[in-house]
Amino acid sequence: MTAAGAWIGSPPPVGQQVAAYVVGIVGVLFAGVGPLLLGGLEATHRLSATQLGEAGTVELLAMGIGAGLAGAVFGSRHLRVIAVVCGLLLAALNVATIRVSGDMLTLVRGLAGLPSGIMIWLVTGLIVRSPRPERGAGLYLTVQTLAQLVMVAAITAFVIGPFGVNGGFLALAAVGLVSAIVGVAVPPSYAPLPATDNPRGLPGARGWVALAATFCFQAFILAAWIYVEPLSRQSGHAAGTAGLAISLSLGAQVAGGTLATIAAGRIAWLWALVGSLIGMIVLLGVFATLPSTVVFLAASAAFGFLWIFSAPYLTPMAIEADPTRRAAILGPGASLLGCGAGPFLASLVVTDSDVRGSLYLAAGIAAICAVIVAALHLTRPRVDPIG
Repeated sequence: MTAAGAWIGSPPPVGQQVAAYVVGIVGVLFAGVGPLLLGGLEATHRLSATQLGEAGTVELLAMGIGAGLAGAVFGSRHLRVIAVVCGLLLAALNVATIRVSGDMLTLVRGLAGLPSGIMIWLVTGLIVRSPRPERGAGLYLTVQTLAQLVMVAAITAFVIGPFGVNGGFLALAAVGLVSAIVGVAVPPSYAPLPATDNPRGLPGARGWVALAATFCFQAFILAAWIYVEPLSRQSGHAAGTAGLAISLSLGAQVAGGTLATIAAGRIAWLWALVGSLIGMIVLLGVFATLPSTVVFLAASAAFGFLWIFSAPYLTPMAIEADPTRRAAILGPGASLLGCGAGPFLASLVVTDSDVRGSLYLAAGIAAICAVIVAALHLTRPRVDPIG
């Protein structure tokens, strides 16, 4: 077991840490840009409303699989080669997206999810070995959200108009090439995690419960958020409102992630998570009323703030449940699987004319998540609780 406040292994140089964060940020970029681009594909009839949910599901599930299995497949060595290859693959698959539609588009997006997930696994390995993992998680979420905000704003303002939705995927391809270049500077390897009694190095029962909560957290959010563009149209808003809502949400997410990073170690994860879950359930109810543009934009910003403010606290929750940090390193995989499952489940309860079923489903999953989080904390061992 590694002492609290110490690195697992030697701390990588700052430049290598920054490079790992950059690769991880590019890997998760589609999670923020996806609702805008997939909504644009649906608007141009390259995807139906149901296929929109399916495409989001397949890509995010593939990201989760990549993040969850990368450690078992690659170990913790040759990280630079892995980062470069994944960046190049991601760029190529984003270019391929502009040539396809319908089910073939879903397949291409699913393939794109695999290198993205591996890139997320790479930065997660750095975060869970750091002295204060929740601070690293908060920093990662904040910077990735800022990058998503810039990307969505740039695509909305400069790309969609003259180049259409294909231009957005070409922009993502260019960013993938940048990550491949940066990949040569990531840490070459990571130190092994502490040994466990499980010969396969898997979490214990409480660790799996924490991962279930993480899964539900992201499933409910993406079940609703993947339909933000058609929900705005159903509410009768002007064209471009969804893009503005996503931009405002991402801006609020930056604020929420910044607050979470500053408050790391000062706020109990239980109250941060449960309080935010309750707030987001209320906001889902606001969206279901098909509100005015002003209310829709305000609710989008509030939802984004609570989303990213609370997300870093999933890390100390997982570490309290499994102090070996095995559950924490699998957290992004569980998150991404939840991100994929949420849109898939939502696709079963929406129609081309009414997508509010996704909101009701999301509220139910959020309530389940809150119950799991509270139960996990209330049944914790009473010795040396973590934050």
